[in-house]
Amino acid sequence: MLTQEQLLRAVGHVAETALPRWGLEGAALKMINHSENTTYLVTPRGGAQAVKPRPVILRVHREGYHSINGIRSELAWMRALQAEAGVLTPQAIPGRDGIDIQTVGHTSLPNPRNCVLFELIDGREPQQENLTEPFKQLGEVTARTHIHSMGWKRPPYFERLSWDFEHSLGAKANWGSWEEGPDMSPELRPLLQRLVDTMERRLKAYGQGSDRYGLIHADFRLANLLIHQGNTRVIDFDDCGIGWFLYDAGTAVSFFEHKPEVPELMEAWKEGYRRVRPLSKADEDEIWTFILLRRMTLFAWMGSHHETDLAQQEGPAYCVGTCELAERYLSRYG
Repeated sequence: MLTQEQLLRAVGHVAETALPRWGLEGAALKMINHSENTTYLVTPRGGAQAVKPRPVILRVHREGYHSINGIRSELAWMRALQAEAGVLTPQAIPGRDGIDIQTVGHTSLPNPRNCVLFELIDGREPQQENLTEPFKQLGEVTARTHIHSMGWKRPPYFERLSWDFEHSLGAKANWGSWEEGPDMSPELRPLLQRLVDTMERRLKAYGQGSDRYGLIHADFRLANLLIHQGNTRVIDFDDCGIGWFLYDAGTAVSFFEHKPEVPELMEAWKEGYRRVRPLSKADEDEIWTFILLRRMTLFAWMGSHHETDLAQQEGPAYCVGTCELAERYLSRYG
């Protein structure tokens, strides 16, 4: 077992080894994120060119999360969204051999890693001072992806994670058991179990009709939205999979679901969404179910990814906030 520091150093060796696959020997690497995967800003050498080469983004996938076909499916949907729905996304850059996904090994790791190089697209994350308008934009682009998802013919190799109840909070949870979340205790388990049981019951009643359930982004936060000259771009499709469309609504307020401004922001999200696609009363009635479903899924993620900076930063207070939200939700739906 490698320590976190040793792992990051080893993954860095893989990233350096991968660069020649795209003709980027000697490019500067700067790690910009480590979560499920490790992502680097790659700045090519300028050489004698008058115009400096544009930086690109290298993603080194974690081991065992997505298969080759799973990654291919993600890249195919990103290309289709841009080509067919006008949703701008970072496009994968094929290697010298014409293949998007390069499998690269290094002696510092026992198994090779899958690597993908992406365009660096222009844009800035929406400013945090006033989130009402950004949430309208977020709702609108979310609806556009859902409409495309409903009509998109998936490639024959299509394979992505499922975000149904069983794979979110059930026995086959993608991110581990919520019972292993940070600061969990036997005293808190009954409350959160009631929450999980209530959500399971309501989601079963809500159903998985084709107008409610399909291919989703599954991490539609403002952090994954870029605004450039009035245009909205979407990044980080690594978690995209099969789930309820309204799960994307729940992801919009990830990590701050307990904040007092959330109800107002969700009204803005709904307004933006309705510019493109209707929401029924049944949809509106379950938005908080999906906010809590996402919250509990993140709670499980923090337990299984306790070594990450995000889990260490958010984890200590996350259990208390989750219990407060659970009590509020159960007072209304339980």
